[in-house]
Amino acid sequence: MLFIVFSCKDKVFAPSEFGRESTSLCGKFNKWKNSGEIFGVTVYLLYICDHIMKEFFKVLRRFVPPYKKYLVLTVVFNILSAILNIFSFAAIIPILNILFQTEESLRQVEYMPVTMGNLKEALMNNMNYFMQEFILDWGPTMTLLFIGLFLAFATFLKTGAYFLSSASIIPIRTGVVRDIRNQLYEKITSLPLGFFSEERKGDIIARMSGDVQEIETSIMSSLDMLFKNPILIIIYFATLLFISWQLTLFTIVFVPLFGWFMGYVGRKLKQNSVVAQSLWSDTMSVVEETLGGLRIIKAFNAEEKMNAKFAKVNNEYRDNIQWVNTRQQLAHPMSEFLGTVMIIIVLWFGGVQVLNNATISGSTFIYYLVILYSIINPLKEFSKAGYNIPKGLASMERVDKILMAENDIKEPEHPKHLKDFEHQIEFRNVSFRYGEQWVLRNVNLVIEKGKTIAIVGQSGSGKSTLVDLIPRYYDVQEGEVLIDGINVKDLGVHDLRKLIGNVNQEAILFNDTVRNNITFGVENATTKEVEDAAKIANAHDFVRAMEHGYDTNIGDRGGRLSGGQRQRISIARAILKNPPILILDEATSALDTESERLVQDALFRLMKTRTTVAIAHRLSTVKHADEICVIHEGRIVERGTHDELIALNGYFKKLHDMQTL
Repeated sequence: MLFIVFSCKDKVFAPSEFGRESTSLCGKFNKWKNSGEIFGVTVYLLYICDHIMKEFFKVLRRFVPPYKKYLVLTVVFNILSAILNIFSFAAIIPILNILFQTEESLRQVEYMPVTMGNLKEALMNNMNYFMQEFILDWGPTMTLLFIGLFLAFATFLKTGAYFLSSASIIPIRTGVVRDIRNQLYEKITSLPLGFFSEERKGDIIARMSGDVQEIETSIMSSLDMLFKNPILIIIYFATLLFISWQLTLFTIVFVPLFGWFMGYVGRKLKQNSVVAQSLWSDTMSVVEETLGGLRIIKAFNAEEKMNAKFAKVNNEYRDNIQWVNTRQQLAHPMSEFLGTVMIIIVLWFGGVQVLNNATISGSTFIYYLVILYSIINPLKEFSKAGYNIPKGLASMERVDKILMAENDIKEPEHPKHLKDFEHQIEFRNVSFRYGEQWVLRNVNLVIEKGKTIAIVGQSGSGKSTLVDLIPRYYDVQEGEVLIDGINVKDLGVHDLRKLIGNVNQEAILFNDTVRNNITFGVENATTKEVEDAAKIANAHDFVRAMEHGYDTNIGDRGGRLSGGQRQRISIARAILKNPPILILDEATSALDTESERLVQDALFRLMKTRTTVAIAHRLSTVKHADEICVIHEGRIVERGTHDELIALNGYFKKLHDMQTL
């Protein structure tokens, strides 16, 4: 915790970064900071760091449990790696004794029984005893070879255990990231349309990509810190105490402070520039603008202007990132220099003890330095947690804005099931609002089975909102929408939407084959059923003429097709679904005359045996509707057949005359 406190000191975390921080405490921190009250600042930092660790473990409890066996494995292999590291480096002592012919290797020693009271002395004595016997039997040269082979074998086992410990973490990191992305995608598909009217699509994509990646980089990489570094620190520290508690007492005061300082300098040098990140966003924004407006750029001969704009931003990014990268290259040399300075200080203190014939020999002191150097990196990595984890938690908070979003369109506890549509759709005293603004007020409408009802009115009058209430894309605030006398809120959502087919103004197609687009949402459709649906939709001829027929990929959002072709594919999709209720939302408004005729013909075939609710701007397309409802400012102001409304000489007649002029 001490290292995390030190790491937190260079950044003040706002309450919003961690959810429910106390605002008053944040204010107190600023007061303490300004007044230089060290105790108050320390209390605040301890509180923040405690909160960070609680949030960190909360994230782990949410996503890590399915991977418990890998956690157990990584802990076991980390312990094994640390122990093998200690024993492999222990071979340094006899190697140095043999090479430099120290007193320990020359004097005759006897085997000493090992007890708890003389553990250290007995182990050192018996190691010298066995070395002495080995040298007498095999000679110093062969003894040195055997020790070298032992060191190589122990190092092989140690590195193998280290690899297995790291490999055991990988399934957790990749699995958790996969699980978060799956949960995000499933949540996105389950959330109501109202959620996405308040969120930018680009921001949602950024959360699924950048923020989830940050969670892996910051939080999941900290699993290594949590399950590896504490084990290494504890085992190495226990070894240092065992070798020389006097020397360790000196280092325990000095090394943590130096370790923090090394980590602090490394972080400062390695951290990315906020300016560079901002310039990178600007660069990508120019690219996005260019791709979206390429037609206009070419039409206005603005290629050179856009090239200059991009080059300017790109050069600024290059200049800034060059300075950042140069600074980052200093991190490793600086860290290595500071580590060497620390070792020199310990070397001086320990060397004084060795020269004064204190409690440690020269060869053992070298072994002590090796273990001490081994503990530095885990300490540095542990100190980075205070910097990495908060970044990951901030990204987790952004991801949770989607994962924890409340779905207003709830499945009823005991849903009623409606196998088929038999009688009528009814809007009974329906009122609906987005936020505080009412879009529909006191709408009453009955749509009999088999009838075609047209909804007309100015843009923004509430036409699309009205039809969106039938499949429960939104729920009404007042009144109720009923199908065969059953409130749609009481029906199973999937059962309800099985009864309804949609053909929208913009034909929404997917980057897939014609066949898969027509069969979208319909399982096990035969080739004949697909072709029959395409024939009714006037799509069969142009599909058959394509390179691979029904197996031709139509590109992103159907980009390889014309507008009329896309619309006819979407009609074929609705025909194959064969729903009893059909919703047409401006299905022909964006088409040319010839395409409109083909699509309109296909729609008439589709509408023959179905209950249809059609939204139309072109009033000529709804002449044959059984009833036309005119909506103005959220209310039905007129209703009747085309001829009746013309004769009424009201709002519909005004709209009709405006279009015929």
